Amino acid sequence: MEEYGTSPERVPSKEEKKVVAGDLVGKTQVPILKKIEQKKRVEGCDLTKGYWVFDESYPLYSKVSCPFIDEGFDCEGNGRLNRSYTKWRWQPKGCDLPRFNATKMLELIRGKRLVFVGDSINRNQWESMLCMLLGAIKDPTRVYESRGRKITKEKGNYSFRFLDYQCTVEYYVSHFLVHESKARIGQKRRSTLRIDAIDHGSSRWRGADIVVFNTAHWWSHSKTQAGIYYYQERGLVHPQLNVSTAFRKALKTWASWVDKHINHRKTHVFFRSSAPSHFRGGDWNSGGHCTEATLPLNKTLSTTYPEKNIIAEEVIKQMRTPVTLLNITSLSAYRIDGHPSIYGRKTRSSRIQDCSHWCLPGVPDTWNELLYFHLQSR
Repeated sequence: MEEYGTSPERVPSKEEKKVVAGDLVGKTQVPILKKIEQKKRVEGCDLTKGYWVFDESYPLYSKVSCPFIDEGFDCEGNGRLNRSYTKWRWQPKGCDLPRFNATKMLELIRGKRLVFVGDSINRNQWESMLCMLLGAIKDPTRVYESRGRKITKEKGNYSFRFLDYQCTVEYYVSHFLVHESKARIGQKRRSTLRIDAIDHGSSRWRGADIVVFNTAHWWSHSKTQAGIYYYQERGLVHPQLNVSTAFRKALKTWASWVDKHINHRKTHVFFRSSAPSHFRGGDWNSGGHCTEATLPLNKTLSTTYPEKNIIAEEVIKQMRTPVTLLNITSLSAYRIDGHPSIYGRKTRSSRIQDCSHWCLPGVPDTWNELLYFHLQSR
């Protein structure tokens, strides 16, 4: 597998800054664009196909300018010295992705609720959005969490109010989008997943003007008891059910809820595709690592489109409510350098690395640039 560099302290050379990482593999040279002066038409352009260009005008914010980055995503604060991972810009083939403009984005959501619902990867994107928007606020004290909560991985629900724009940017944790429950199996009460019932926190999502859903990260054998006496429909706890079947059933439950409770004339619904992990030599709990990666890959680790994305696309096509698929999978697959690895906590350990979540500033900023593009295009 080709990769730009292996030393943790390396930064891209002058030549490497000109080499693309993505679908255009090889020695193609692309000039660094510090400011896009002419935007090409993007109608009909596939924003998911392209390459990463090193751009000194990034990142859009810093650890110093944004106090909302929690410890798990604060790679610089946790000791990561090489910050080149913050300076890559996604360049679609045949068109340009508009640079994020925080003032314009805030105008788009003036008086509205922008809501993120999903797992910790969606919290990753939500924190990125908070930081990106804060850059347009002259007085940061006019941005605050409604209940005074400090962002941590333990507390699941947050609502940040931007007073000058009378809008909120909210996050609600829902690992599966459906209800995590308990049922009596034999003599014991065990955790189950009600794949036929929406998450009980769904009332908080209703009335949002823009809502970004995701679920994928927790749909693994280790987090679902390998499907053995875990998935539940009404009073039936399935003795065994494979994860793909359960995922499809759960997404259909979510889709039915959206079709019934979301007013598509008011609310723009997004579903974000799965974000890739980059563990090598194991998984998160078995010695998997990514700490040696300091530059994007030339080729993705997998050429197979994730089955969960295929299922999500099929379910979305059957819905009455228009849903925009925010497809970030392929562009993120090149960014093995963007994970916290050993820098996900202040007390570092090489034995447990995080190759699933993303450093901030970093790759989720690009996801939000895609979101910004779609909102502008309405």
